[in-house]
Amino acid sequence: MPKEISETGEIHPGEIYEDSAYHPCLCIGTDGYEIWGVSLIDGSHPRCEDIAFSGVRKLTPEEAWIWRTQGPPDTDLEEKDRWWRKKEASELELHTA
Repeated sequence: MPKEISETGEIHPGEIYEDSAYHPCLCIGTDGYEIWGVSLIDGSHPRCEDIAFSGVRKLTPEEAWIWRTQGPPDTDLEEKDRWWRKKEASELELHTA
């Protein structure tokens, strides 16, 4: 179960968190209430968040994989934001071509 983070002392570089866009991210740094990392969905960076306002959650590697391949199970995202569906659609196009 994802653990909500309320201060930067609860997460360290090298650990995984969910940002406000529900991307699992690799933490690369913290400072005060800021956390920043790299998205494990599309490699975008820096993914900066203010822990005091954004609802950042710490993920296990297993949870990050579920988020990456199936999406966050406790969140209903709009179709345009469902990166795992986009991946499936592009794979389907490759197999039917």
